[in-house]
Amino acid sequence: MPASPSPSAQAAREAVAHRLRDMRRTTGLTIAGLAAQCGWHHAKTSRIENARTAPTATDIRKWCTACGYEDQAERLIAKSLHAEEMYREWREQTREGMRRLQESAVAFFRETALFRVYSSTMVPGLLQTEGYAAALLSAIADFREIEVNDGPEAARARVERSHIIHESGRRFVFLLEEGALRYQLGETEAMAAQLGYLLAAGALPTVSMGIIPDGTRRRRMWPQETFHVYDDRLVSVELLSAEVTITQPSEVRLYLRAFEELRSMAVYGQDARALIVKAIDAL
Repeated sequence: MPASPSPSAQAAREAVAHRLRDMRRTTGLTIAGLAAQCGWHHAKTSRIENARTAPTATDIRKWCTACGYEDQAERLIAKSLHAEEMYREWREQTREGMRRLQESAVAFFRETALFRVYSSTMVPGLLQTEGYAAALLSAIADFREIEVNDGPEAARARVERSHIIHESGRRFVFLLEEGALRYQLGETEAMAAQLGYLLAAGALPTVSMGIIPDGTRRRRMWPQETFHVYDDRLVSVELLSAEVTITQPSEVRLYLRAFEELRSMAVYGQDARALIVKAIDAL
């Protein structure tokens, strides 16, 4: 288990590892002694204690039993599972296809009042049309060699969950780098339809859409990976290989600060629409 790029995720893993180590030390067991009682090689004990290997639920139960802390096993299992959920590889999330991944976010979206989304490379999922989403998700499935390539079905599910932007009671703040308007996905007609939809979506009362022009001088914040901020409590960062979920308040505040810096460089209203029309004309 490599170290996570998110300090929050790594800290959560280390908290579990340190608690297991403290149990062993308090009990007086050596690394080899605990390994013998659990029935594994002593190197595994060391890897778990140093947060290099994530323990399974069975590992934790055996560990707690060996140390006489059976009553703490289930709580530690829950903490360990939470730590692993903070850094989730896409290949694990899409094992059953991408449509299920789209549908899994619906309940969480319903619990969120304020969405902040920044994207430097593509139109955000909540603003995607079916044709654009199908091209994108199919390309992702091909690149990641996902066995179940259900791009068109996933696209329909993505558009269905995106209907939430038409509902009252929620706010959506989108920031796009201008380049995201020009990276063509799918056929020209699909790209044109997508850009046309941005013109309409930007006029919705629940939506604020800013675009950071390519020619912005003296940038105070460089382009970032796509990230989403849900209310002020959770950040999701999309990496090439995985999704990182951040809940540590100090890290969330850092992303909020970055979002506001990026937001201050964007143009809105008529100026933003002019950039979209320019991208449509370039097709």
